[in-house]
Amino acid sequence: MDAQELYERMKKVQEPKGYYFNKDKERTFELLEALLENKERYGYMGCPCRLLSGDRDADRDIMCPCVYSVPDIEEYGSCYCNLYVSNEWNEGKIPQKYVPERRPPEKLTY
Repeated sequence: MDAQELYERMKKVQEPKGYYFNKDKERTFELLEALLENKERYGYMGCPCRLLSGDRDADRDIMCPCVYSVPDIEEYGSCYCNLYVSNEWNEGKIPQKYVPERRPPEKLTY
């Protein structure tokens, strides 16, 4: 699978839920490529903006779309890495602010 195919598949699933890809196609496709790299490296599509542990169960909360994306999009109009956004965010109707990390510190793998 390539980034274009992943884009089409994820778009069909996520848009009906109200989650859209960032209109910045270059950014979006960089993130999709990173998801595919994570899948190849770890066997699952972990969040491209976070360090994965390599343990599927430990990283379950950050498999894309991560569990934090819903509250991030509700509050900020965008998920942490700006892959998924609201329509209002894409249209510039709400400020495009920095989205802080919601993942609990004990789950961070540095």
